[in-house]
Amino acid sequence: MTSIPHETPGEANPLQALTLDRLRRRTSMKWRTYPADVLPLWVAEMDVSLAEPVVRAVTQALALGDTGYPAGTAYAEALALFASKRWGWDGLAVERTAIVPDVMLGVVEMLKLVTGPGDAVIVNPPVYPPFFLFVEHMDRRITEAPLGADGRLDLAVLEEAYRRAADGGGHPAHLLCSPHNPTGTVHTAEELAAVAALAGRYGVRVVADEIHAPLTGPGAAFVPYLSVPGAENGLSLMSASKGWNLAGLKAALAVAGPGAAADLALLPEEVSHGASHVGVLAHTAALREGAGWLDALLAGLDDNRRLLCGLLAEHLPGVGQRPGEATYLAWLDCRALGLGDDPAAVFLERGRVALSPGLDFGTGGAGHVRLNLATSAEILTEGVRRMAAALH
Repeated sequence: MTSIPHETPGEANPLQALTLDRLRRRTSMKWRTYPADVLPLWVAEMDVSLAEPVVRAVTQALALGDTGYPAGTAYAEALALFASKRWGWDGLAVERTAIVPDVMLGVVEMLKLVTGPGDAVIVNPPVYPPFFLFVEHMDRRITEAPLGADGRLDLAVLEEAYRRAADGGGHPAHLLCSPHNPTGTVHTAEELAAVAALAGRYGVRVVADEIHAPLTGPGAAFVPYLSVPGAENGLSLMSASKGWNLAGLKAALAVAGPGAAADLALLPEEVSHGASHVGVLAHTAALREGAGWLDALLAGLDDNRRLLCGLLAEHLPGVGQRPGEATYLAWLDCRALGLGDDPAAVFLERGRVALSPGLDFGTGGAGHVRLNLATSAEILTEGVRRMAAALH
């Protein structure tokens, strides 16, 4: 499989389109959770103007009153075309897909298909906090296989977790975050093939959350889990949500490997009714017509990664960071600052800047924060300035 290079950006950087005053008019979680004097750099919402094809699709739907239930395979067809062009992957079979309300609810439904109550679900902390919350709410057991010190999958640790899970009986699964949130790690084809081989050896079903797949930076190539040898019985969740800032327009796709088609066929039809039809239209438009906007965003995010490195070196040299290969999230090691296990609380109280607490991400999260760098250069600069001010 060959990764296709990004197109040359032909659009303006969407991260620089909106002023702070205009952003504060938003009523979503990012802008309403904290008081107005707090600069929000936490939850995964981007400070962007939307791609014009998305705006057009939603506007047309509203003008037509096209606000019923989702139907058809246009979303899956658009994703298959995007996967072929972007990742050189032609293995996304439309007939092995299903619309789900969003990625995390899709994860729940996929785990219901391949595990039972009390079964083990392996995760790789530090990892997206809802992995813990949703799995435990489903009455499944979390088994941790922490990332290595380099922020990558530790295959020896993973094999031991698989062995423990298999010894516990039942039908274990591995909830794989790819690309990884919060570290921005892009798993290589070799790493994913090793995961698939271990999963086959120990009877573990892999469910891959690939929501950040469109947000891969230069020099890194996203590899769909279902594209690697041995992953035929895997399941994946994909969406345009993160790549085009569409969290409020709910829609995602479950994708099955050839060996998991029978499992996906057992998904109740009613699950697809939980997605927004307008969301499906928006996501489809993003995938079909939003490549130019996405490339402009990716260029802007790459600029912001470099900017953040420079700002930290200047204002917070004690903060450790390994720039992510994907996502618009930065995982910052603040342990040398002496702020305790929850530095986010200190930055919020003293600096009036909101970051995601590392503790929420499980093992390896203490002393860390996650920063959302999908904003303007001015806001990012002010955020780091406030973090530095919190130390004095």
